[in-house]
Amino acid sequence: MSSSAAPSAPRRPRTVDWRVRFGVLALIWGFSFLFIKVGTEGFAPFQVTFGRLLFGTAVLAVAMVVKRDRLPRGARTWGHLTVAAFLLNALPFSLFAYAELTIPSTLAGICNATTPLWGMLLSLVALSEDRPTRVRAAGLGIGFVGVLTVLGAWQGFSGLDVTGTALALLASFSYAVGWIYVRRTLTGTGASNLSLAGSQVGLATLQLALVTPLFTTWPESVEVLPLLSVIALGALGTGCAMLLQYGVVAEVGPTTASMVTYFIPVIATAAGVALLGEQLSWNTPVGAVVVLAGAALTQTRGPRRTVPTPPVAAAPDRTPRSEAAGTRS
Repeated sequence: MSSSAAPSAPRRPRTVDWRVRFGVLALIWGFSFLFIKVGTEGFAPFQVTFGRLLFGTAVLAVAMVVKRDRLPRGARTWGHLTVAAFLLNALPFSLFAYAELTIPSTLAGICNATTPLWGMLLSLVALSEDRPTRVRAAGLGIGFVGVLTVLGAWQGFSGLDVTGTALALLASFSYAVGWIYVRRTLTGTGASNLSLAGSQVGLATLQLALVTPLFTTWPESVEVLPLLSVIALGALGTGCAMLLQYGVVAEVGPTTASMVTYFIPVIATAAGVALLGEQLSWNTPVGAVVVLAGAALTQTRGPRRTVPTPPVAAAPDRTPRSEAAGTRS
């Protein structure tokens, strides 16, 4: 090599391939429903949710310290974050925990996959900025058929706990409402995704800290397995998963990263059957496939409503995606 050759540019430190991180993320969120189920065997649902948020906040706080990230500023931003914390964390996490007292984790994981369907339904009543198209409307109908298949509607929902299933579906609906709220209120705040999401989860922790003592009492004895499940649910499913999601979104974009949604019910079902011995009838996996197909169609891009913008430079979109806020399970 010639001695006059220009020195090569310094190499960037190599990171784990995004596909590996994508797979780990899907595993973590898929197993979250198993962690919830095991956690509720030793703790009350509110306690499971509080522990989940507490350990998730701890992981995100450490990440913020390491990255020297600052907390968001402004009372208005914190007010919106408080609402987002309720809709995307405190409420759905608690609903799933209560739901899994009476329904299997496999069903809870499939109900979680209906979130895009709820989002599409909200767009039909003009609560979303996305204009529905024929393909997306068809996806909503297909997804609805899939839900009825999972629930065994032709059998009169026999053997199905209606209350638990309704709670799980309501949790997914809360995610959809929360996503729309966040997109409308927390765009262009000037704060980073990590700062917004970490603050949001922290506020949800405070909300559960106020509610939990009013409705629960500390168990007389603490079993190791439920405790470890709650720790894993928070540290992995709410904390580390958010950090993984940040990297995947930054590297391959939100559209590809959002595809993790379609792997979660598959993993949740496999974990529930293999590790918890939950029963699985033919209509559950078939219905799940139909739900996912409908959800995928609702995510196809269509024309967006024109929103007037002020004649100033638009701030970068730093909205914390629901995935980054630990809202997938």
